Amino acid sequence: MENVVNALERASEPDGLISRHLVEPSVAHKGPNLPNLAQSATGTEAPLVVIEGSGWSGRELRELWAHRDLFYFLAWRDVKVRYQQTVLGAAWAILQPLISMVVFTILFGRLARVPSEGQPYAIFSYAGLLAWNYFSTAVTNGSNCLVGSTNLITKVYFPRVIVPVATVGAALVDLAIASLMLFAIMPFYGVGFHPSLIMLIPLVVLTTLATAAFGIWTSALNVKYRDIRYALPFAIQIMMFLTPVIYPVTMLPERWRWVLRLNPLSGIIEGFRDAIFGRAFNWTGLGASAAVTLLLLIASVWIFRRMEGEFADVI
Repeated sequence: MENVVNALERASEPDGLISRHLVEPSVAHKGPNLPNLAQSATGTEAPLVVIEGSGWSGRELRELWAHRDLFYFLAWRDVKVRYQQTVLGAAWAILQPLISMVVFTILFGRLARVPSEGQPYAIFSYAGLLAWNYFSTAVTNGSNCLVGSTNLITKVYFPRVIVPVATVGAALVDLAIASLMLFAIMPFYGVGFHPSLIMLIPLVVLTTLATAAFGIWTSALNVKYRDIRYALPFAIQIMMFLTPVIYPVTMLPERWRWVLRLNPLSGIIEGFRDAIFGRAFNWTGLGASAAVTLLLLIASVWIFRRMEGEFADVI
């Protein structure tokens, strides 16, 4: 897969090997019969690939599928780079939620006496942290992924949305490792394994889609508005307290719970807990999360496509 990126980088060199060229916004324009304006160093014409600020057509979706090897490479690169030159390496994927669980259990479970719906608060909070840590890590890293890939983006054409999506995909490795740790400590707290655990698979898919929606959106905004990189960590901290990570939804009065439903992670985290504790699922909450996630994903892709043509100039 590394050959894919090497080939893309070689395609931007003026040595007669140009096979694909990114057209600057001043040259590119919409239209089915765009003339070939780019030439290679040898004087021969090179085919153009024009980024249009619109929605995705069938051709562009096929193009995304054709670049799936690039997605795998970028995701694996992010996994390797994340814990490079660290002493503990991938163990951080376990330590982060585990340490947070201990702190939350002491502060909110023991001292503040936050209810945990009759379940051990340690597992209750860890279940919420599974989805939340994945979301916050992937969105934070994803917001900077385009700016961090300047050399690749400004030299050669490929579907830019692959970059933030690959970042979101790479964070799934941490989620998988943290999930294994959860299964290891569940018996210690007297929590059994229920058939409902199989529902974690579609819940992870829904979490990934919600995370991708925010990651795609913030990555595009950060290219043009660099304040995003400073404001986003603060916004994520606030969002955590607006998400039932450390408290149950039932703590809120019934008339205000609809506000939490606007946050797609609320229903998802509830679903994680229902699957882990073998409870009946709140399908209303999950349905609301799925609907909001779909709307956010459509909106984020639309915004990304509208801004994509400016990336090479602005970045």
